[in-house]
Amino acid sequence: MGARVLDKNGKEVTPIMGSYGIGIERILTAAVEQGNDEDGFWLPAPIAPFEVVVSPVNTKDPAVKSASEDVARRLETAGFDVILDDRDERPGVKFKDADLVGIPFRITVGKKVTEGTVEVVLRSTGEVRDVTISAIVEYFQGLLGRTG
Repeated sequence: MGARVLDKNGKEVTPIMGSYGIGIERILTAAVEQGNDEDGFWLPAPIAPFEVVVSPVNTKDPAVKSASEDVARRLETAGFDVILDDRDERPGVKFKDADLVGIPFRITVGKKVTEGTVEVVLRSTGEVRDVTISAIVEYFQGLLGRTG
């Protein structure tokens, strides 16, 4: 631009301009700074890569596999961003990976499927709640302030 100004001593200098706008990187950094612990970080649902991860503890168990797919399908149909972690990995590996990506909610599908129930973990607090599969959509609608 060729702009020149006088400094406090009357000497002509070229001004230096900084840009301190808020961009995607700064938003993400601020979110990570606000939501983290020794296990990783969690993001607010609106900016997370997925709102919910469905984690079956044993993908070889037909009841667990079927229930996991059902829960993921119900939530996707209701408009939630869901990922089904159906990898043949130990549960701890899946849980840690979800923590490292910042997914704010985890649904653990395990032995309680025989009762029609799954565990919902709120990453920010570590709180665990049992929720029936039939009420999973309504639960997340209430949790995230959405209507059906």
